[in-house]
Formats: sequence, C-alpha cells, structure tokens
Amino acid sequence: MAMKRAVGFAIAVVIFLQIIVLVSLHQRTNIPNVHLPTTEVRSKKVHLLILSTWRSGSSLVGQFFSQHPDVFYLMEPAWHVWKSLSHYSAHVLHIAVAHMVQSVFKCDMSVFDMYIKHKNISDLFQWYSSRALCSPPACDSFSQYNISNATACRKLCGKYPFGKLSEMCDKYTHIVVKEVRFFDITALYPLLKDPSLNVKILHLVRDPRAVGKSRGQAARALASDNGIVLNTKGKAVNDTNYDILRKICNCHATMYKMASHNPPPFLKGKYMLIRYEDLVRNPLGKVEEMYKFANLKFTDQISQWIYNITHGTGPDKRSEAFQIISRNAINVSKVWRSVLPFQNVTRIQDVCKEALTDFMYRFMNSEAELKDASRDFILPMESD
Repeated sequence: MAMKRAVGFAIAVVIFLQIIVLVSLHQRTNIPNVHLPTTEVRSKKVHLLILSTWRSGSSLVGQFFSQHPDVFYLMEPAWHVWKSLSHYSAHVLHIAVAHMVQSVFKCDMSVFDMYIKHKNISDLFQWYSSRALCSPPACDSFSQYNISNATACRKLCGKYPFGKLSEMCDKYTHIVVKEVRFFDITALYPLLKDPSLNVKILHLVRDPRAVGKSRGQAARALASDNGIVLNTKGKAVNDTNYDILRKICNCHATMYKMASHNPPPFLKGKYMLIRYEDLVRNPLGKVEEMYKFANLKFTDQISQWIYNITHGTGPDKRSEAFQIISRNAINVSKVWRSVLPFQNVTRIQDVCKEALTDFMYRFMNSEAELKDASRDFILPMESD
C-alpha cells in the first residue's frame, strides 16, 4: 500500500511539472508576439469570472453579460484544457485552467496554441454564445449594439480568422469568462493578486436537487468531465451514485465560506454570491445588482431582452438541455420537485447536506413536503 501511494505521488508530481513547463514555455515564447495593453490600460478594465458548476444556470447568466455591448465574453475556455488533458485530474489541472483564464483576461489568445490548432473562431468551444464574436471586428454580419442570435451567428461568423480575437478583446472595457472547472478558490488567488488585472468573482449556485435532476438529463454529455473530476485516467463515467455531485457541493460550499467568512485582503469586495432561484424570481433586480458589482450600465434594451428570455413558454426538453431559449425561468427552477423521485431527493440531501445548509435550501423530509407547492424550498440568506 505504501509503495502504491509513493508511485501515485510521483505520478502527480510529474504531471504537475509537465503543466508548469507548458505554462512556462507559453509565457516565454508566445507573449511577445501578441499585442497586449499596458498595465495602466488593463487596470481600468473589469475582469469578471462567473464561477459555477454544470447545470446551474451559468449559461443563462453568461448571456446576461454577453449581450451587453461593453462586454467581451467567453464561455468555458478551460473546456479546451480538459479536452486535451483528459487523463489528468481536476485538481492537477487547476494550474492550467487558472492560467487559461488569466491569459484570456489579458487578451492573450495565444494561450490556445497549446490546446487547439485554431484557424477560425469556430474552433473555440461554444463560440457563438458570445455576442462579441458575432460582431466587428470578429464578424461583420451583426452590430455590436444589437442582441445577438446564436443560430444566425453560427451560420455567418464561424469562418472568420482566429487572429482577430486578441484585437477584438482589447477594445472592450469588460472581459467576462464563465467557468465550471474550478473546485478550489485558492487556484484563483494568483489572478486576484495580479496587479495588471481587476478580477471580480460572481459565484452562482443552484439547489443541488435541481442540479442533480438536470445532470441526469444531460448524463452522456457530462460523462467525460465526470471522469476528470473522479480522476479515472480518461475513462468516462456516469454519476449514478451522485459522487460527482457530492464533490461539487462540498467544493462550492468551501469556496463560498473561504470567500465570505474572513477572506484574504485581496478578495474583499471582489466576491458576490448569487443563487439561481433568487435570480429567476427577480431577474431584472438581480441582474441590476450583478451589473452594479461589475460596473456595467443597465440599459433598456438589455432589460427587455432579460424579461423576454426569462418569461417565455418554451418547454424544458431533454434535447434543449444546453440551449438558451425563452422559458418560464421560475417553473424551470422548481420542476425537480415534480419529477425527481423522493428517494433521489433524500440521497442528494445526504451527499449535499453542507451546501444545502450553507446556501439556505430547505430540506424535504417527506413525500408530502416535496409535493406541497405552498412549502418553499429556499430560505432567505443573511447578508455577509
């Protein structure tokens, strides 16, 4: 057993050193060839990280920022890190993921050289979810000041050259990245302490029972990422026992407590928690709060779009699990109560007890309580 532990530790060290070498090589060879703004210019920008997990409504929140004309937005750039290094664990990959986000915040898109042989903007994961990538100088088919349509953008803008990405990023005052691949807030400390950046963290959480229901709906799409979380050396797995959900819940509860209860000086005033359920019950009010946190102006056009996207009648179909369409967001937030079997509810409550308690979600102690629509499943959170 001792020998196995020693071998495992040695392998982890080797992987760690490999990632350090990759990052070092990138910093030495690529950065001089990329136009980067000065520290003074960059300090005036806002660099917002939407920190969340899969199936928590983070794509919707990302769109609330992406559609703003002052925002350059990328959705999960670290997808490329995990895709390329899928035999490593999430913990080991934290360094590479943090470096990816830090580079994007600095508009240094050469960081993608290590992961993709890019020729076009369409090589980026979910590129069409970014209004900035659907407008000049990335694409001339749409205006920067109009609400973008992902379907139309995908048809018209995908073949534009990747080389325009840094140029386009530089012109925006706000750079927003949505990521679901952080499990330890200390991995973000180098970004928060970087004097050339003005990093803020918007931490989005959702009721674990709703997350569990939604993860089951998208099980096949999440299987590869599950393997990285559980460190299965590249083997895709299903989360039938909620082992992944347990880790997600524990990690996000820990990150919340570290950021809100006696945080380090460089994190004070840089962190905001938002519950998905509070957001969908008062979308305009909560988005206005998030915009204030990010120093963005709330426009009439954005306000109307947010109302429309959260007050639709579109069904919650399995085939639309990763699409942003107009839905009744309040109904979506509580559909788990009508479709998730009570034994699954109790299992999730067991594995996510700490997160449910910390984020003030009410436990359901019987089938009757679960089905009682008058019994709310969220409780007021105290201001930290």
